[in-house]
Formats: sequence, structure tokens, C-alpha cells
Amino acid sequence: MRPHLPLVLALSALLAGCAAAPSRPAPTPAPETAPAPAPVAAVAANDNLNAVAWTQTAIEHDLIFIQTFRDAEARLLPALRDPKWDALSKEDRQVSAAGLPPAVVLDIDETVLDNSPYQARLVKSGGQYNEATWAEWCKEEAARALPGVVAFTQFAAKHGIAVIYLSNRAKDLDTATVANLRKLGLPVAGPEAFLGLGTILPGCEQVGTEKGCRRQLVSRNYRVLMQFGDQIGDFVDVVANTAAGRKQAVANYMDWVGTRWFVLPNATYGSWEPALFNNDWSAPLPEQRRQKLEALRYN
Repeated sequence: MRPHLPLVLALSALLAGCAAAPSRPAPTPAPETAPAPAPVAAVAANDNLNAVAWTQTAIEHDLIFIQTFRDAEARLLPALRDPKWDALSKEDRQVSAAGLPPAVVLDIDETVLDNSPYQARLVKSGGQYNEATWAEWCKEEAARALPGVVAFTQFAAKHGIAVIYLSNRAKDLDTATVANLRKLGLPVAGPEAFLGLGTILPGCEQVGTEKGCRRQLVSRNYRVLMQFGDQIGDFVDVVANTAAGRKQAVANYMDWVGTRWFVLPNATYGSWEPALFNNDWSAPLPEQRRQKLEALRYN
């Protein structure tokens, strides 16, 4: 029996369509809800962050130190051969330098020793300098030598030039400081090699942490060929710690900069900072910042 033709054709078309249709993929299960990102802890603003970061990471910082000490080393022996050469101001030179043995005088902190890790700790913790935490850091004896200074001081000592360090660290830190210097290979020889804050010169009244009395003590025994520091108070006493007073303190010695006086960079701290807010450390931080902003030039 022959099938009915229209029915056969209809069934054939239906089967062909089913064979050609692509299979439907299995439904994708709904994704699990992604966990919310952990909140990022807010970092408090700190005026010293960039200064400390530059000190620790910028190659330019290291190059300035290397350049300075290399230049000083190249000038040291010619200065030694010049009997009239002296790097002490007329206020600090107490006796004639003629015939006295030669010396170089260096500040310690941020001139010889790098204390930026202490500053970094303050930035991270949001703290401020205080004598207790500073003493703890010094007693670690962990400060590194700044670039170029070990080679320079060893060169000076090799040529019979006394290396004298003037430090404003408290007297109870003398032992730790000298130990730190020696660990790094810095020459420390003789009772006058290290003159800390507790050094007394009879007849000379020390004002605060000024180093004038100690420079006068050095002047009695040495002809100073060079001085090194990161603040102008390392070279002369500052009568008025204002912008104008600081300029006046060095006005008569500008020709000595780079020949007898070698000034090194320190953006993390120094007497330059309180000069911007009338030396009033009791002022709240917002007020200190306001006065700093007022001191900026905008053209």
C-alpha cells in the first residue's frame, strides 16, 4: 500500500528541520556573587613623606653627596699646603691658626650618618620627633654612612689631617654614636675627635644647641681646613632664626661655600623649618602648615 504523499512530505520536512537545527547549550549556572574588595586603609597625609622618600630613593640625593665629598677631597691637599688657609669664622677663631695641626670638622646627623629610617618610621606611624624615640634609634647603632664620607675621612686621616665630629646628640648617646661611626669605618681617634652636646668650654656660654663654643675649642688646637654640615648652624652661630637672620649669618662667607664650607642637603628637618612659623613649636600643626604656605612664592 502506498502512503499518502502529502503526509509523507510533511513528515520528511519536519525530520530534516530537526536534524539541521543546532543543539542548544546547557544553561550556564548563575555566577556566585564576587566578594566585595577589602577597603583600603586611608593613609594620613604627612608633610615629610616626599622629603624622606627623596632622601632614601632618589639617586640624585646620593650623587650630590658623592660629588661634594669628591670635590672636597680634590681640594684638601692644596688647602693643607697653604699655611694661611682656615675654615673657621673670625668669631670662632680664638687663637692664630699658624703652626697648628690641620683638621676637618664634620657634623654627624645627615652629614655623616643617614638617619632617614628614623624619619621613615615617624611618617609610617604618624608620629613626631621626640627625644625618647630618637634615643632608641641612635642606640641601635644602625645608621648607614652617607655616600662619599667614608672615603673622604679616610683620605684625610691618611694624610695626617685630624677628623673631628661635632654632634648635637645628647651626652648619653656619645658611646653609641662613636660605636656607630667606627662600625662604618669612619676614623675616630683622640679625645677631641668627637665633641658632643655635653662638651664644655670654660668661659664660653653655649646657647641651646649652638656649636660656636665647640668650634672655638677646636680653634685652640687646630687649623681647620674644611667644615661640613647640613645646616648653617654647623658653620656659624645663628643669632636670629628667621629667613633674614639666616641669610645674614652667612653673608660674609659666601665665597667659602664649596671651598672651605661644604653644605649638604637635608629636606627632612632643620632650623629652616621653624623659621617659617616664628620658631613656635607649640603652634598646632594646621597653624604651622598655614604659615609655611604663606612663605611660599607663587611667581
